[in-house]
Amino acid sequence: MTRILFSTAACIALAGVAIADCPPVTVADPMGVPSGKYPQQYELSEFESLAGCTLSFSENPDIAELNGRIRGNPDLPPLADRLPEEPLVVAPYDSIGKYGDTLDVLSNATEAGTYDVLNIRHVNLVRVSDDLQTIVPNIAKDWEWNDDFTQLTFYLRKGHRWSDGAPFTADDVKFWYDNLALDSKVIPNPKDYVLVAGERMTVDVIDPQTVQFNLPAPKPGLLAHFATSYAQAFQPKHFLGRYHPDLNPDADKLAQEAGFENGLAVIKAYFGNSDWTDTPSALLSAPDRVANLPADVVPTLESHIYISDTAQGRHLVANAYFHQVDTAGNQLPYINEHDEVYIPNNEVRILKLVNGEADYKMQGVSLPSAPLLLENQEAGDYTIDLAARVGIVSFTFNVTSEDPEKRKVFGDLRFRQAMSLSINREELNETVYFGLGTPHQYIGIMPTPDFVDDKWRTYFTEYDPDRANALLDEVGMADTDGDGYRELPNGEKIVINVQFSTQEMSTHIVELVSQYWSAVGIQTTIKEIATDEYRSAQSANLLDVAMWPKGASIMAHLGTNEYWVPPFGSYFSLRTGILWGEWVDSGGSAGVEPPDYVKQMIEDIAAFHSASIGSEEFNMLGSRLVENMVSNLLIIGTVATVGPIYRRNALKNIQPFSIHGYESANYPWRGTQWYLDEDG
Repeated sequence: MTRILFSTAACIALAGVAIADCPPVTVADPMGVPSGKYPQQYELSEFESLAGCTLSFSENPDIAELNGRIRGNPDLPPLADRLPEEPLVVAPYDSIGKYGDTLDVLSNATEAGTYDVLNIRHVNLVRVSDDLQTIVPNIAKDWEWNDDFTQLTFYLRKGHRWSDGAPFTADDVKFWYDNLALDSKVIPNPKDYVLVAGERMTVDVIDPQTVQFNLPAPKPGLLAHFATSYAQAFQPKHFLGRYHPDLNPDADKLAQEAGFENGLAVIKAYFGNSDWTDTPSALLSAPDRVANLPADVVPTLESHIYISDTAQGRHLVANAYFHQVDTAGNQLPYINEHDEVYIPNNEVRILKLVNGEADYKMQGVSLPSAPLLLENQEAGDYTIDLAARVGIVSFTFNVTSEDPEKRKVFGDLRFRQAMSLSINREELNETVYFGLGTPHQYIGIMPTPDFVDDKWRTYFTEYDPDRANALLDEVGMADTDGDGYRELPNGEKIVINVQFSTQEMSTHIVELVSQYWSAVGIQTTIKEIATDEYRSAQSANLLDVAMWPKGASIMAHLGTNEYWVPPFGSYFSLRTGILWGEWVDSGGSAGVEPPDYVKQMIEDIAAFHSASIGSEEFNMLGSRLVENMVSNLLIIGTVATVGPIYRRNALKNIQPFSIHGYESANYPWRGTQWYLDEDG
């Protein structure tokens, strides 16, 4: 029986605040209510028991109008038929919020600089709490491991619904795994996290609210994956399944009636062919045919859903079926709409922030912009937090270059050592990072765990151009024509083409590093290109040198091997050894065979995932992973520093940020309880 009670006053919901018997607990003022099993949130029965009350619920007074703007959604039933029977009760940081308003945000372009906006609405089975260590429920009500970490059971919320009102059940988890993640017709190569030691799991539906992952080997980090990954472990079977030929014999006919070649083409229009949840919707991928589809976008469990998606930006409205409420009984989210505008020019984006034309921004706001932003805080009525960056700006040479002579040189460890020694990190820190950083080698895991020897943080980070020159001499690179620049060992001229995107790279850094390399005789050219062009060139193995902030918390490494297996990253991040990656993916039938130390890392990360977290074996494997990565300087780090995070003062229930970057544990800051108050 549903435990949802409504009072007349609650239905009025003045200013979005329910009149309820329960105390409106916040993190700042728990009002004598003890903490629950997990920090800053409760299950409904838990909260009512601890607070000694019965919680009444109220809704956003604008929610019916917002829902009416979602094409394909039916008229709204009462709130009692939209909330789960046991919703997640969230304690706001500072105060019970108020409904309304539009959150204004800026990004570079589609899939460029958008992750911080995604963070505000994103959900997965579980998430990481503010301490970046504690995993807490989200979509799942709870979970349970067996003794040897080979069986992970999730308990879902009875009555939970997709944004179109259809029931969300364990079948949606199994559909995602069996029919999308492991279907080569949808995703050609399965992601490492859907496998354990290279083998598939099985996903079993126990009942509509219980789903079980059965693993072929232990992988205690699987839970951490679901807490840190943007790849959601569920998709709407009722919506996408009708177009899957394995599930519906009429899938192709249905698709052809909508103007698509077959059912899989519809799935790719909606879902894409990757695990990235921020890909363009069908509004962009099939604009001429979208009107023939049942809805513009796939139904979601997130707090907001797209209603428009263009080359200029995106607009989202609140999900009327969202599963969270605050401690006063208000269904979240508080904020009605998100308006995301694409501004490809970094200077224009910064100017808009200075003028107070956005409410929040993290990605793409680099430290060189901090003085201007800090100087204008009072006038612009915003606040800048300086938080530790997880990712270190790093460079990697193309060790599998299509040019055989470049491949020989880039693959020579002495060359990479020379390139690292020639970078003046102290000068970089002072001139670009205002002395706020620390010279730091790329070690993969940030912050540095105890099992990593401190020596790797500073390995080959000293500025020593004399030694760099001597190493280049050993490589056989000499200035044979007297123009001041070295040639390849075979006498051919070499010019390293440095192409970069300002989404995550400062022009000043790129220019300085290029000058350092030129100073030891390595000629470079610099060209700024669009983010999509940069990523495409990296994927096509066309870059001489790639650059991007790189690194991830230990929590992220527990669930994925991508930082340690060629090409050492996803499409959206820094990668190297593209042809090594082809060799791995093909089982040795294509690409280029990697060296032994890379094969050791491939073996070690698989064993690392199966080891008991914190055990002697776990620490040994983690230490060896770092040693192999750093001692071979596949990826050359520069400076560990801080990054600015922008938040307008009208944005409430937002805390000072403790960490900056895509590489963090993802969405711990609970954007669903943010609200706007221009008067407060």
